[in-house]
Amino acid sequence: MYPQVALSTVEREDVQRVSEWLADRDVNASWYGLGDDGQPLHIGYSPQQILQSSATEWSQVFENEYRKIYSIHSPEGEHVGEGHLVIEWPLQEAQLFILIGRKDLWHLHYGTSALMRMLDEVFTNLELHRAWVDVPEYNVHALQMFRHLGFVLEGHLRRTHRKDNDWYDSFAMGLLADEYSRRRARLLANQEINNEAEHPQ
Repeated sequence: MYPQVALSTVEREDVQRVSEWLADRDVNASWYGLGDDGQPLHIGYSPQQILQSSATEWSQVFENEYRKIYSIHSPEGEHVGEGHLVIEWPLQEAQLFILIGRKDLWHLHYGTSALMRMLDEVFTNLELHRAWVDVPEYNVHALQMFRHLGFVLEGHLRRTHRKDNDWYDSFAMGLLADEYSRRRARLLANQEINNEAEHPQ
């Protein structure tokens, strides 16, 4: 069963939690690893720097029409992750990034639920045409999740992701609006069938 996650605007306490998550070896290893300075890498902003930022600097990062950043919350309202959309408005497409920072929730469908919620944002709220991801080869679970949601392999990129002083290949995967609507309907229908099987009347 997919948990019903929600997206919200990012608060300073959320960034503090992101910083704490990335300090965990397992979390940053599944994300972008460590930089040359030994600090965990993040995308879009530096958690340490943005926590010290002015209101103007904060708004430049978190109120940007070309990069939308969301906090991801569990059904109980707990902050569990972060999602990014990097939008190319002329092309009507967005690149997605999702981090589930709570390790105790890994492999419990929170990533899939967050991805579906982000795709709803892309295709329903923003009315874009295409979503795509660039997945490093070492993140096997993410590759499986994107395939499960209907993403199609569109390209093999060489040595695009640096992690722990090594370079790794990655895979460009894409999903179109009409493909997602069909895939989403099938996934939710299958979930309903499974729920009925587990809880017969």
